[in-house]
Amino acid sequence: MKRTTLITGGARGIGKAIAGDFAQDHDVAIIWLSTQPEDLPDSILALQSDLTEPGAADDVVAQIIKRFGRLDVIVNNAGQVAPSPVDTHDAAALRSILAVNLLAPDALLTAALPHLKPGAAIVNISSVNAVLPPMGAAIYGASKAALNLWTRGMAKDLGPRGIRVNAVAPGAVNIPEDPRPDELTALFVKETALGRLARPEDIASAVRFLSSDAANAITGEVLTVSGGYRL
Repeated sequence: MKRTTLITGGARGIGKAIAGDFAQDHDVAIIWLSTQPEDLPDSILALQSDLTEPGAADDVVAQIIKRFGRLDVIVNNAGQVAPSPVDTHDAAALRSILAVNLLAPDALLTAALPHLKPGAAIVNISSVNAVLPPMGAAIYGASKAALNLWTRGMAKDLGPRGIRVNAVAPGAVNIPEDPRPDELTALFVKETALGRLARPEDIASAVRFLSSDAANAITGEVLTVSGGYRL
């Protein structure tokens, strides 16, 4: 029987690449909020939802169980990148960053937990900015640092249940829908050991590995996939 994978933020960029990769041999559901999915295989269940809203995670999980009967892998890819200039404090905007990047994955895990069996896997999409704080966006970096700690904490809590929790930390990734200007891309490339940026497909491959039986002794880890950025 196929495993079922849920990817949040699966309509574009890294999330879309992950969904396409898993759709080869998994039943796949994605969650999208503002970007309507295009060019996805018909077999993928696409659900519009705001996981920061009360009850949204429960509704999403119920629809997945109704459609596929099981849930085996959760990829928390949806994230919010926003500036937080040092000379301003927009409380609502800052709370939104934390709600999307940290609290939504926790809500989704709580809703899914009754359906996750031994062998299930959670993979969170973090960022190199969790350890390399971005200028003018420290709260975003802090939210990813918190996600890394949550990853390790959940790995410890869920290990006795046979559920693994890991994270992938991309560096700069150009997504097809919204690539960086060539000049900015060149600046990032100059800082990488491999002399190229990771692609969405590279992140998808790392997620597949961490969710697979090939990584069945790996939990609580953050795997950086950045082309060797700032080594």
